[in-house]
Amino acid sequence: MKYTNLLSTTAIVAGLLTVTGCATQEEIMLQEGHSVEYAKGFDDGCHSGKKAGGSLFDQFKKDENRFTKHGKYAQGWSDGFRQCENEQEALDRQIRMSMEQQRLNEERKRNDRMDTYVLESQVLKGLKYDANLLNKLK
Repeated sequence: MKYTNLLSTTAIVAGLLTVTGCATQEEIMLQEGHSVEYAKGFDDGCHSGKKAGGSLFDQFKKDENRFTKHGKYAQGWSDGFRQCENEQEALDRQIRMSMEQQRLNEERKRNDRMDTYVLESQVLKGLKYDANLLNKLK
């Protein structure tokens, strides 16, 4: 069961890494036409938001000097923080839901096996009882 949970989690993470590709968030923002300050702020805010959302792979990043002196950096940081924190929390929720679904499936299989075992045991007891009756009739 733990092995399948690990496989499910690994598949989700691998899928997300494939979707995100190799470009950094900052590079993506620059390609979309945002200013350098906004893009840098968004990238830093995004790392911080992911960390706040529970990521083990990100660190809090905030250039306090830029944040206080450059409004575009501050806006980018705030936007990136909110967006990435929400995305991280949604990802964590999805992983927890997948793991819980896997646990329920395993429990359902175990219960089905147990039901089969109980039914087979009852049938075998009935056969022994019938055999004993037949022996008494002889």
